[in-house]
Amino acid sequence: MDARECIFCKIVAGEIPAAAVYEDKAVLAFLDIGPVSDGHTLVIPKVHYPTLDQCPPEVLANLVKPIIRLAKAVVAATRCDGYNVLCNNGLAAGQLVHHVHFHVIPRMSGDGVFHHWPSSKYSEGKMEAMASAIRKNLEFTSGKS
Repeated sequence: MDARECIFCKIVAGEIPAAAVYEDKAVLAFLDIGPVSDGHTLVIPKVHYPTLDQCPPEVLANLVKPIIRLAKAVVAATRCDGYNVLCNNGLAAGQLVHHVHFHVIPRMSGDGVFHHWPSSKYSEGKMEAMASAIRKNLEFTSGKS
């Protein structure tokens, strides 16, 4: 999907309304229309990039301070016990809008959201093999954004 078809780009352009809570020259934040909890906020760069790995570091850097400020504001507004900051990348990871974005999700103790992290254990030797493969691929991607 390109930027012309992207719902988030249409929100940035003012073609689709959103409940904006923060905006600066590079970033827009607004309430999710399908919230996990009240106050669930999306933070996006105004420029279209489909996933985190396709987004230039300087664009991501512009998101960090607003995410921190928004997390504090969401906690204060919702009086939640904690929060998640998530970035889903690709359909398999649950990304429904292919414009990089971060979710700030207020959480209450016992809310049942993400109550079970499906962790497992590596078989003998697999952890080091996986770490080696990741390190090898870091060499191939060094300097690339």
